Amino acid sequence: MTRTTPARPLDVEALFPELAAFRGTTTRLHPRPGRPDLSASSVGGPMLWPVDEPWPVCGEAHGRGRGRRPADIRRYRQVLAAVWSREQAPGPTDDERELLRELHLEHRIPGASVTDPLPMIGLAQLYRRDVPDLPAGPGECDLLQVFWCPFNAHGPSRYDLELHLRWRRSWDVGEALTAPPQPLVVGSDGFVPEPCVLHPEQVVTYPFAGLLPEQLCARIDAWEEALEEEAERSADTNTTEPPGYQYDLSIPPGWRVGGFASWHATDPYPMECLTCATPMHLLLTIDSSEWDGGSGSWKPLEDQNQPTHRCAAPTEVTVGRWGELNVFACPEDPGHPHHWSIQ
Repeated sequence: MTRTTPARPLDVEALFPELAAFRGTTTRLHPRPGRPDLSASSVGGPMLWPVDEPWPVCGEAHGRGRGRRPADIRRYRQVLAAVWSREQAPGPTDDERELLRELHLEHRIPGASVTDPLPMIGLAQLYRRDVPDLPAGPGECDLLQVFWCPFNAHGPSRYDLELHLRWRRSWDVGEALTAPPQPLVVGSDGFVPEPCVLHPEQVVTYPFAGLLPEQLCARIDAWEEALEEEAERSADTNTTEPPGYQYDLSIPPGWRVGGFASWHATDPYPMECLTCATPMHLLLTIDSSEWDGGSGSWKPLEDQNQPTHRCAAPTEVTVGRWGELNVFACPEDPGHPHHWSIQ
């Protein structure tokens, strides 16, 4: 089934014609649980990986011998979904509660070293044929594969993520790996994606307000303040929230490729390539949810009747406490090291 973003609550370019010069596109991926195969773009699905090529591993020294088992996490989700979807007596029985408790336990790996090679988790693979805003990879590569370490234990703070991006030419892959290595335990269940098929949809997008010219940003701020004041005056007769530039008119929520990054949790800061100093472009956004209370206007038409708690987080991936991960790439050479920020 396709996914269709509703029309925006209003025409923002009619209000602010200058925005036309900044208009861009982004491809919303709309991941939904399914059974993708090797030849499909997916989140959490099987990766088209050569059988004779080493699987990505995390070699940074950090704890990796205690956590939840990936198989337990997936089983926990299945049981929980089943017990609450029952038409009669929804909710867990005493036996199911005990099973859920056992599946939620952490386990230790005897003798695990902080430097043991730790298999990364295949997070997503994207084919250019499926994703209009995916840039060309180096050497005519048509496939982007994204991996991450299943522990927040990297960098100077020891709380950062570790990502690995791999571009490849899909037609060069002969025999594909069918049983990739998996970590025995993970730091949290949000590192383990549910297999999802994608429903790519290209939509119009505009930059984060703080990155627009100062006078234009000030006009947008004044417009939003006027709408909020009017909403307060008519609160007794109108319960609809007024549209806002940030959450309704500029940058859509959810997993997406290309477009503009949101900087709602921090002030914007430069993203320059460490190799050539070129300003980097947003490559991919990995989001904890498809929409939330502030961005519900982006809920696809096909999902309007679905309860938010069931479909707002289809991938089960959690970034930070409930945020989004923006991955940036060098437009001059996509093979240069990537950069990222969490919002």
